Amino acid sequence: MVERRGSEGLTLTEVLFLVFLLALLIAIVIPVLHRPRRVPRMPCGANLAGLGKAMLIYANDYAGELPRAGGDTSQWASRTPDWTAPDRRTAFGLAADGSGGRASVSASLYLLVKYCEVSPKTFICGGGRSTREKGMREFRRGMYRVPNKKAELIDFWDFGPNPPIHCSYAYHMVYGPYKLTTSGEPGMAIAADRNPWMDSPSAKAGDFTRFKPDVPPFNGTAEQARRGNTFRHDGDGQNVLFLDGHVVFVRRASCGLDDDNIYTVSTSPTAGDPVGTPPKFGSQPGNRRDSLLVNDPPAPRK
Repeated sequence: MVERRGSEGLTLTEVLFLVFLLALLIAIVIPVLHRPRRVPRMPCGANLAGLGKAMLIYANDYAGELPRAGGDTSQWASRTPDWTAPDRRTAFGLAADGSGGRASVSASLYLLVKYCEVSPKTFICGGGRSTREKGMREFRRGMYRVPNKKAELIDFWDFGPNPPIHCSYAYHMVYGPYKLTTSGEPGMAIAADRNPWMDSPSAKAGDFTRFKPDVPPFNGTAEQARRGNTFRHDGDGQNVLFLDGHVVFVRRASCGLDDDNIYTVSTSPTAGDPVGTPPKFGSQPGNRRDSLLVNDPPAPRK
């Protein structure tokens, strides 16, 4: 028998072929639409590179010392005492002689906004709203009520009352006995994507007991090693800024001096530690060569 086309419509064979094509198209498109969006690495790396350049400019004006808020003896606080204060002493609660005081990690990074004109947008990881970390917002003038309604970004001392939602990056813990200066080791890690062992606006701290490096003598699996990475790039690795200004996307967090883990406190009094111990609020580097990149904890959920 021979199928004949009438004056109108399709033959049965043509209809079946179109149905097959439609089913094939659906099978291809649906998984793609439901696939989680991957956080782009390049924008975050570019952000950190820009911050690195600004840090060197800042250090050139401050005797080689990289951004450090508060005073020489200030301690880490989850929030800057008064981010809208008219002067540094009031902002960080410093004594008359400049001692004491408290400052958040993000307050040190905000000095790049205040003195180097870095845009607050640079501190947000992700290439756009669709890939931006959940709960993050660019810090802008006028988004919070402040005593001085005419205040500009350069008049503030931190990213508002809840800095973690405006700053995606972890910074070296500078509130302690070891200053961060340009005379340090070029391979010192000084900033990176968020610390996986600390809470963030979109994720709880990871389970440290499930982390094990996949190198001797630990010999963990690749999956166990990946658990030591930031959660921002699907666990594949993290963008890291080093003291000499270069930025690299590394697959493992043990990329500091002496294979030091950049997200943990070294247990060695003199060298790096590929495992270390997870930081907690108030932690300090284990030694002068220990990179300890931390971020402020988010505000408690109501």
